[in-house]
Amino acid sequence: MKEQFKELLSQYTPLTAGEITDEMRFREDLQMSSLDFATLLGEMEDEFDMDFEDTGLTKVATVGEAIEFLEANK
Repeated sequence: MKEQFKELLSQYTPLTAGEITDEMRFREDLQMSSLDFATLLGEMEDEFDMDFEDTGLTKVATVGEAIEFLEANK
């Protein structure tokens, strides 16, 4: 799931999946806008067959936190 998430995330950044680390922050390090993040959430719902509405996922700040969230809620 970790690599799958990083592949998806790499579509929204100039970095490749291999360059994205768990410590990177979406806004500060990956330079994602609010629109990019919202679009990513929609794609994540489709990709991982999950519904993130009212889950608190929008409060995660780092790639690692997002991966932990996905793994805990799969």
